[in-house]
Amino acid sequence: MDIEFLDTAVMDRVPGWAGYVRTVEPLRGGITNRNFRVAVGDGTYVVRLPAKTGALLGIDRRVEHEASRLVAIAGVGPEVIAFIEPEGVLVTRFISGQPVTDADVHDPAMLQRIAHSLRRIHQSGSILATFSPFRVVEAYALTATRHGGRLPAEYERAQPAALTIERAIRPEPPVLCHNDLLNANFIDDGATIRIVDWEYAGMGDRFFDFGNFAVNHQLTEDDERGLLAAYFGRVTAGQHARLRLMRLMSDFREAMWGVVQIAISELDFDFVAYANKHFDRMLKGSTDRRFNDWLNQASA
Repeated sequence: MDIEFLDTAVMDRVPGWAGYVRTVEPLRGGITNRNFRVAVGDGTYVVRLPAKTGALLGIDRRVEHEASRLVAIAGVGPEVIAFIEPEGVLVTRFISGQPVTDADVHDPAMLQRIAHSLRRIHQSGSILATFSPFRVVEAYALTATRHGGRLPAEYERAQPAALTIERAIRPEPPVLCHNDLLNANFIDDGATIRIVDWEYAGMGDRFFDFGNFAVNHQLTEDDERGLLAAYFGRVTAGQHARLRLMRLMSDFREAMWGVVQIAISELDFDFVAYANKHFDRMLKGSTDRRFNDWLNQASA
């Protein structure tokens, strides 16, 4: 899709936009989807054109739309303006604010604000889709091999650790999770840390959100405790252990995402290096001398 197609074939299908003058500006930053900032009258919006390979990565655009509506009502996600089917084009209101930098997320005050937004997300309601990193890595392995890809030796080394983690973690009632918490998806509107890009959302373990956020930004253990204290009011050894284990599963999921992309993507991006980076970090974490302690604490 290019801007011309966006202007004509898509824009006229957004309720109330047909016949109005629109200005379109590409938004940079995503690896797979194409995002555009669109001005219509006095309003500014974001139009997301989904990648054709989304289904192979486990993305269901209807689920994304459903999750986006819930978190918008919760005051964290952007207002949903339209969802255009069958293409799965999502139109949301543009959020004015400041980006949240890599340095920002280590600030204790910012961690408190992020924890507050996560709590609102996790309390926002239910959708039909589920998310389990343990099932995702298995699904990605199947997808990669079905499309001519090869599973690296690191996958076989990581699977036993993942099985051990799954057996150790005590199940809790699932909550709505984002599952892709990068600071590039955060906007500080001055009052709330708003979070966009809900394509991997699903009902799951809130500690995956914590671990995913922590590993994506290489939080220190003090940072992690600060995040959990802001969310729960206090921190137990079991809570911190679950976060540490889910850090490993986040890296495993990300590594296997890269393995799928190696098999299916035509993008000019080094997915081999991407997968290797996350495999290396996951495997290193699984040999941490405290790994067994985390397992025992997480099961208590």
